[in-house]
Amino acid sequence: MSVMVEYGEAIGAPRLRPITRAHVDSCLYQGPSGLDFVGRLLEGKTTVAVPTTLNVGAVDLLHPALNRGDADGLRAGRRLMSSYQKLGCTPTWTCAPYQLPDRPAFGEQVAWAESNAIVFINSVVGARTARYGDLIDICAAVTGRVPEHGLHLSENRRGEVVFDVSTLNPKWFGEELLWPLLGLLVGQRTGKFIPVVVGVPGSPTEDDLKAFGAASASSGSVALFHVVGTTPEAPTIEAALQGGKPVAEITVTDAMLRQAQQKLGSGRDAELVAVSVGTPHFSRSEFERLIRIIDGRKRGTSIDFYVSTGRRILNDLEQDGMLEPLLNFGIEIVTDTCTYLKPIIRRREGLVMTNSAKWAYYAPGNLGYEVMLASLADCVESAIAGRPSSRGLPFDA
Repeated sequence: MSVMVEYGEAIGAPRLRPITRAHVDSCLYQGPSGLDFVGRLLEGKTTVAVPTTLNVGAVDLLHPALNRGDADGLRAGRRLMSSYQKLGCTPTWTCAPYQLPDRPAFGEQVAWAESNAIVFINSVVGARTARYGDLIDICAAVTGRVPEHGLHLSENRRGEVVFDVSTLNPKWFGEELLWPLLGLLVGQRTGKFIPVVVGVPGSPTEDDLKAFGAASASSGSVALFHVVGTTPEAPTIEAALQGGKPVAEITVTDAMLRQAQQKLGSGRDAELVAVSVGTPHFSRSEFERLIRIIDGRKRGTSIDFYVSTGRRILNDLEQDGMLEPLLNFGIEIVTDTCTYLKPIIRRREGLVMTNSAKWAYYAPGNLGYEVMLASLADCVESAIAGRPSSRGLPFDA
């Protein structure tokens, strides 16, 4: 509680307020200090005060053969994950807790960590959380309190920068890559403000919004966005802006999206060694789409194909008999961790294709891979062909 009080004073919050649940990222091993902190909590017989789910850890506990890296780091990662369970946290080990059946309701006050989880629950569900980083997140879970500030307050959820996509070539709106590319662009250009996207025809899916939010939170610091006509706090642009005027208005062009993709194309001439999708974790509907794309075919190449997902989704696939076509294709399903965070991929040099802008944004710096952002269909075709088979950009400017 003393940590939460001092944190609240540092950010200028007038008081603490109760929360109903938490999602903790501190369970991912980053160094000895994380173990020291949770060890102190365990010494005091601490338990969480609200239902608390856990983000990914440093190892895949279900598939230990996939874990690579030094033995000491793997042992420390397992120890940290075990320690958080002893605090009373639920071992969900997913970066997409909004895919769990009991997710927060509109307006519910929570304390969530992990950037894509934060932006999704704020924007798509309409629950309320600030950006909580490691150690503050578990303090919130233990006390059941957070400072009353930031996105917990209605007046701080007003949209500020408008991105108009109405002049884009209409073909973009049938393309999977639109949402991750738009997210990259919005994150880079938003700065500290809350973006509002206007001019979207139809209704984007939750998977579209997941890809958009994850990209915008990676390339920028977006914790809340509004898509007019789609997200719950933006039935109209006036509602999204809470009757105010935008700080800036940006018309998104085809050229802007092309430039965003080109920035994530560092490995176009490198040898393809793997495909990695599921950052954030693959949803049930994404697995269904992947099975349709595979269409009973088999990989005739040595290209590794990884799909990261949560335990709950994997259990559902097993229960519904959906694993066979995936395993027949040679897919390695990764749970509990993520392939851009820790060494899971077998070959350490070469090109990795992904349909995730978040993976493409972080993996080169984290693990040294060259990357190519492409659609899920192009990732599958490339794995079959043994070389990049991307159509690239969807159409001519």
